[in-house]
Amino acid sequence: MKNRFEGAQTLPEFIAEAEQNRELWQSIYARATIGEEILELARQLPEKRHLLVLLEDWCGDAFNSVPWLARLADAVADRLELRVLKRDENLDLMDAHLSPTGGRAIPVVMILDENFEEIGWWGSRPAALQAWFDETGRALEKEERFRQIRLWYARDRGVSTLTEVLAIAGTPLAEAQSAI
Repeated sequence: MKNRFEGAQTLPEFIAEAEQNRELWQSIYARATIGEEILELARQLPEKRHLLVLLEDWCGDAFNSVPWLARLADAVADRLELRVLKRDENLDLMDAHLSPTGGRAIPVVMILDENFEEIGWWGSRPAALQAWFDETGRALEKEERFRQIRLWYARDRGVSTLTEVLAIAGTPLAEAQSAI
């Protein structure tokens, strides 16, 4: 896994090559700021973690969550490092991280320890948003569903994704939940 991580792109490299939604990726990445509570959680990680993310440039859940993770990794580089791989070029990794329904849902964030061993993974969207989708969103017309998902992400500002990933990475869960 170390070779895959080291051969993967940084998020800015990925964005520079994006064929779809490049401006949206750039805009969200430029606006993503991390609150002090989240930064403190990341500083409590027991050791350095590597985040290896599977994504594609067309994915709304990816461009609404991965820029926040990248900004967090930028802010606490001694604790987190993030790299990205395209899902469709890494189907072996994708197929090892399928959604509960068996789909190839992205983004998938694999959390690797200091030895590049996987300790857990997150995907493809925050638990609260997924619960809304399962209970309400799935029944909406496509345009309204996507509008509601965009509004949810805009209000959340990455906090749910960050705290969920940090909890898997090893921050105390109670503290991560209180940061939400």
